[in-house]
Amino acid sequence: MNLLCNIMRLSKGTAAVLLALAAAPATAQEGRPPQPVTVVTLQSEDVTLTSELPGRVVALGVAEVRPQVSGIIVERLFQEGGLVAAGDPLYRIDDAIYKARVAQARASVAQAKANLTAAEKEEKRLAELFQRGVASQQAIDDSVAARDAARAGLLVAEAQLQAAEIDLEHTVIKAPLSGRVGRALTTQGALVTAQQADALAVIRQIDSVYVDVTASTADVLRYSRARDEREKGANEPALDPTVTLTLADGMSFEHRGTLLAAEPQVDPQTGVAVLRLQFPNPDELLLPGMYVKAHVPVGLAHDVVLAPQRGVGRDRRGQPTAMVVNDDNVVEARVLTVLGTRGSDWIVSEGLAAGDRLIVAGLQKIAPGAMVAPEEFHTAALASQH
Repeated sequence: MNLLCNIMRLSKGTAAVLLALAAAPATAQEGRPPQPVTVVTLQSEDVTLTSELPGRVVALGVAEVRPQVSGIIVERLFQEGGLVAAGDPLYRIDDAIYKARVAQARASVAQAKANLTAAEKEEKRLAELFQRGVASQQAIDDSVAARDAARAGLLVAEAQLQAAEIDLEHTVIKAPLSGRVGRALTTQGALVTAQQADALAVIRQIDSVYVDVTASTADVLRYSRARDEREKGANEPALDPTVTLTLADGMSFEHRGTLLAAEPQVDPQTGVAVLRLQFPNPDELLLPGMYVKAHVPVGLAHDVVLAPQRGVGRDRRGQPTAMVVNDDNVVEARVLTVLGTRGSDWIVSEGLAAGDRLIVAGLQKIAPGAMVAPEEFHTAALASQH
């Protein structure tokens, strides 16, 4: 009997201890101060939606410099990598033989003129004799034919002289357009031939450049509809037609571009079309062949909020979620509808509204339903600097 009473007393004591241990965390939690968090108060605005498209930089103009006459290169007249203007001399070919050809052509012209003068005099003399009845009609006809042949010979000689002068002029190879010339692809003393396959140098006009981007059919349709709405002149705010670039190092290109044209077809195998953009490039930061990302405007979203990306996560199903602080300083979880990004912010159309306080720091120590002590982001950032 005593043993049974001892067991009962022991069980009651154990139960009391377990109850005390269970109540201890709750009592301690009730006594804790609210967890501090950093929040951003959101504002609504109209945001231009863009589509990020991969592209390559293309020079506005490219000229491969080739000789138009054959000969030995005797001098290079440009600085490699420098700027040249249209008509600037680049190379000089040995011109001795071409000067001799010009002299020979001039002599042929002089001879043709002399032949024409003699033929005209003979035709005139026979015409006077014919009037006197001394010369025959056959002689007159022969003299006229000789005069016409002499005139044709003069024209041929003059054309040959002109061709020889052109060849002599081409011994100085000039820049066909203005731009930046690359490295020299031949050296002094090299033998070059007219219209050869290998270029002597390449000039690229890059003070303004093209960017060719590949866009999906959906992107092309979205842009076309946005352009049509803009051209209709609706009362809604106009869609900004300018295009921005992100460079390979992740930095933004400071100048904005415009869409010039779209290839009027879609590749049936890849389902993409080519859009051509043009950008000013005064500092020549963009080089032909460079990979870039173009942000093409495709629509205008009204009354959306820009949520900092560090305040947005994803649940197990991959849906974007966020934690906000309500008017009672209690944490609420929201499921978001995201339209895209702008800079470091998500463009949110549903799940967040103007005035919501989005938690951007302290998310690891809170859960929905927890009481928190919110502090605005700018205030917290200012305090951390002192």
